[in-house]
Amino acid sequence: PRKLNAGVSFGAEHFAETSYYFEGGLRKVRPYYFDFRTYCKGRWVGRSLLQVFDTEFRAQPLAYYRAAARAGRLRLNEEPVRDLDIVLKNNDFIRNTVHRHEPPVTAQPIRILAEDEEVVVVDKPSSLPVHPCGRFRHNTVIFILGKEHGLRELHTLHRLDRMTSGVLMFAKTTAVSKRIDEQVRQRQLEKEYVCRVVGEFPEHEVVCEEPILVVSYKVGVCRVDPKGKPCQTLFQRLSYNGSTSVVRCLPRTGRTHQIRVHLQFLGHPIVNDPIYNMEAWGPDRGKGGKIGKTDEELLKALVEEHRSKQSLEVLGIGEEDLNSGGESKDCGNSGGCTKSAEADPVNGSSCPAEDEKDPERIVKDPERNDVAACLLNSDINLEMLDKDKELGFCGNQDGQTGEKGWEEKDPLCVECRMSRRDPSPKELVMFLHALRYKGADFEYCSSMPEWAMEDWEE
Repeated sequence: PRKLNAGVSFGAEHFAETSYYFEGGLRKVRPYYFDFRTYCKGRWVGRSLLQVFDTEFRAQPLAYYRAAARAGRLRLNEEPVRDLDIVLKNNDFIRNTVHRHEPPVTAQPIRILAEDEEVVVVDKPSSLPVHPCGRFRHNTVIFILGKEHGLRELHTLHRLDRMTSGVLMFAKTTAVSKRIDEQVRQRQLEKEYVCRVVGEFPEHEVVCEEPILVVSYKVGVCRVDPKGKPCQTLFQRLSYNGSTSVVRCLPRTGRTHQIRVHLQFLGHPIVNDPIYNMEAWGPDRGKGGKIGKTDEELLKALVEEHRSKQSLEVLGIGEEDLNSGGESKDCGNSGGCTKSAEADPVNGSSCPAEDEKDPERIVKDPERNDVAACLLNSDINLEMLDKDKELGFCGNQDGQTGEKGWEEKDPLCVECRMSRRDPSPKELVMFLHALRYKGADFEYCSSMPEWAMEDWEE
């Protein structure tokens, strides 16, 4: 197989993998079969496939891989793997076919704000990731624009959190992308956001310059910490209704979750922030940086709080993501690492948090298979599957995958046996909106969201 070059865009064959349907105010993706692909890493050379799965891909038990091999879902250099004891060599190509289920997102359409020969500017709804990551692939801005608007080969100029709505820009050519990207790196891009926060925000302008540290790329959690990166955000109250305030936000830097973390530190978290306005942060909900927990304890408390509310989907993660063995080897919990977590290339179990493009962060190839697979849990008798000679292959013999037979249960997919509570459309909205982006030769604005109006009632 040919290695993909950076910048290769998604095409018709990717968009045809599955289709959408709408239900209860949500956009849903029909389950489909998908290939995760990777070349043999240097550290795998001379080791058996079984050893690699056992030490590096613990999200699934070894019995799963044995069953997957019997079903023809594991291929080495395009040949079915019959023996997991086979020793890997340099440049070996591994393909793992899985049954994919994506979380639902809001059914609210993506609105085109502006389009010319250089850029496309959209009003992104809350709950949509910008590009494929974690468990999301088709339920992303990039895929929806390609499938429903015919807008392809777009270059990401900046990013928004999955739960943040508002102005989002794409370049149509490499030259335009480089020109605007240089403005981003030189911090010449003016960004204005609006949010609704808890309590009565001060009337005077507030400047927060607390450094921010990434706690977990997988769950997407940050906090104020002296070891973090320098940041600056300006805040100005626009209105107060007696219980919550609408605040204008002007970030001067572009750190992950910068606005949300600074508002939490100031004691005015965003009203419905599913991370930074949770009881897991303690009685003061992280005000002044007072947490009283280690990073590990904090992450556990956040996950347990969402698990108890059956709202892990709001975080964009599932139970399977929590069983995959923690953070990337390159990023400890509190070591000040600036490198995005590397996705599991066989199972795709990582999704770095998204936010404004940080000049110091590595921009990854959006074509990468950085998405999560359907994993197994202890409720399935894996040993029986391992011995089941009638287990069929989920894809075509030529390696093609897609949504064919999506209504049928897949024998290896735990998602097919689970009954998840769908989030409500209200749960998929966070009161943070990118209102305006301005560069040296452009300015784009969106409308003020309904929840930011002075006469809005909760």
